[in-house]
Amino acid sequence: MREVIQNLVNLQFIDTKLDELKKMRGDLPEDIADHETDIARIESRIKKNTAQAKDLKLEKAKLELEIQDAGELIEKYEAQQMTVRNNREYDALTKELEAQKQLIENSHSRLEEIEILQQETEKDLEESKEVLKEKQDELDAMKKNLGKVIERTKEEEKELLESREEAVSMLGQRYLRSYSRLRNGLTNGMAVCPMVNGACMGMMMPPQIQMEVRRQNKIVIDENSGRIVVDPEFFENARKQLN
Repeated sequence: MREVIQNLVNLQFIDTKLDELKKMRGDLPEDIADHETDIARIESRIKKNTAQAKDLKLEKAKLELEIQDAGELIEKYEAQQMTVRNNREYDALTKELEAQKQLIENSHSRLEEIEILQQETEKDLEESKEVLKEKQDELDAMKKNLGKVIERTKEEEKELLESREEAVSMLGQRYLRSYSRLRNGLTNGMAVCPMVNGACMGMMMPPQIQMEVRRQNKIVIDENSGRIVVDPEFFENARKQLN
């Protein structure tokens, strides 16, 4: 059982050192992910506004052409009205004139709307491009900083991961599952803790439990935290073996 306890402590010791390396990277990985999400959202907005600006430009050109054509038709119909022979023809031309004038009025109204939309779209595009550049510059800086931290710790992390694989291979699946379940359910990841002055994580343990921990012949669970509590000697051994 001492060997099992030592293997558990070795795994905890390695995982704690890996956690420390992750802390050195701080919130950079999460911040990078957030910035990448923001950049994708801004790029999508820019793409949408660019397409809208193109559509508005095409619609504006089409309306201007329709206004021009309608103006020419109005001149034509007004000239024909001067030569009509009866009221029926005159009324028909009058209806056509009214239709073309209404078309021109509607087109001008829409052109005013397009002008406003174009201004809003252009403003949004400029602001989005500025924000995108800022976000991209920040992202590049974050990646550069993270790269430096990773480079500094790469060799140590590699050695720790190799040691972890070895520690896992020496621990039975039953104990590994229990350890992983405990570790994943704790905020500080300390599934195995040393008993210090009769206490675990600052909580005093009953004398009988303290005695069982010192005997080093069974796995003892702290009733307060649910952690595995071991004699400090096991952590000293891990420090000597793995440092």
